[in-house]
Amino acid sequence: MLQLLFALGFSAAPLTLYVPPIRSLNRFVAAMEAFAEEAAAYSQRAFPMLRLGLRRILAVASRFFR
Repeated sequence: MLQLLFALGFSAAPLTLYVPPIRSLNRFVAAMEAFAEEAAAYSQRAFPMLRLGLRRILAVASRFFR
């Protein structure tokens, strides 16, 4: 049982190298927040234009299939 515990402990130790330091994580979170804000501003403009375009296409299609 002790051997299994040591095997698990030493096999999990290298995995801690993949966890970024907190300083890098904070920069990553800040970058993702900035990206989300920019994407929200773009989507607020893009979605109404897409809806208007789809409405026009459906209006033409409904006239065509009458």
